[in-house]
Amino acid sequence: MKAVIEVDYLFPAGSSPEQQAEALAIGQTAGTWDARFIHREAALREHLGEIRALEILPDGQSVARIAFPLANVDGGMGSLLTMIFGKYSLGGTAKILDLRLPADYGLQPRFGMEGIRQQLGVFRRPLVMAIFKPALGLSATDHAEILAEVAWAGLDIIKDDEILPNLPKAPTLERWRACAPILEARRDRLGRDLLYAVNLSGNAAQVQDLARRLVAEGANALLLNVFAYGPAVLEALAQDPEINVPIFAHPALAGAFSAAPAHGLSYRVTLGRLLAHAGADAVLYPAHYGSLPFPAAEEFAIRDILRQRGLACVPSAGVHPGILPAIMEDYGSEVILNAGTGIMDHPQGPASGVRAFFEAWERYGAQESFALSSLPAGPLRAAMEKWGPHG
Repeated sequence: MKAVIEVDYLFPAGSSPEQQAEALAIGQTAGTWDARFIHREAALREHLGEIRALEILPDGQSVARIAFPLANVDGGMGSLLTMIFGKYSLGGTAKILDLRLPADYGLQPRFGMEGIRQQLGVFRRPLVMAIFKPALGLSATDHAEILAEVAWAGLDIIKDDEILPNLPKAPTLERWRACAPILEARRDRLGRDLLYAVNLSGNAAQVQDLARRLVAEGANALLLNVFAYGPAVLEALAQDPEINVPIFAHPALAGAFSAAPAHGLSYRVTLGRLLAHAGADAVLYPAHYGSLPFPAAEEFAIRDILRQRGLACVPSAGVHPGILPAIMEDYGSEVILNAGTGIMDHPQGPASGVRAFFEAWERYGAQESFALSSLPAGPLRAAMEKWGPHG
């Protein structure tokens, strides 16, 4: 039995699901042929897709499951996406709901959640991650001053804002060089590391060169806007022996591929399946209780897909200390709590923003109430007064 990649497609009501499924199974594989290739027919048929199921839904939409031969792709994300949706996406109305890849397809994470924990020396609790804010207009020195505020509060990870590229006012390498001494001093004093995921930008060659230069100078994590720069860039970084640090994948632009209800690829595919097989170590994606509208079912599907391959889950966007109990119920302690505003805009300052998360974790572990009236004065109470339990 030949190895296949199965894809589930949603077709709109009023369309011909049989015709669309056939167009995908044939048109996205070997296509048709005439008598000139009759002597090669057996070999050509081996490359055709197969319609394995077709279901009409109560609302008139339909779902087709199509199996594509694994032999049609080269093991990377580029050829995979070209096969399952490439040219068809320009003319056919359909949405990819899910796909199933062989476990050995693509790349495994080099670090994943376990490796990130090993680097930090932190186990049995959620990791706390901050974002440099404001996103733009800061100098390298400004970044170092912000880092100094949160480093001593026990922060585990910090990242650049994804919108900050390699700008003359705060060049990427200068930002790292300004922050590196603080990370070293923090390591010496607290005995454990703090990861700084530096944002990568440029064309494909510049991204890889910048990543290599950063790591050569001691950078311990990287951030990539995968859908802006391409999954193939992520694959190249993850396979590069000189880039031996965790790669955090940011979801910027994923909505352009996934938000439309009847076209594109579902979020569980873009932020789940693809990134889980493209070499990411940690994936950021919206939390449904945060500041962006996001389907809870898709969030939990992404969570489960990433965990199956050992990646770190980073629910994001509007996360603050008051949301911690909800995140713990959905994720347990194997999660990275990523907060920008929820740390940097704390009424008592960024360091208190970090401490508020640790207070919330301790309070949750002790099964103590989060009602405002029960909270003592301090960082957590101040955070709850500002943001409440749900934003």
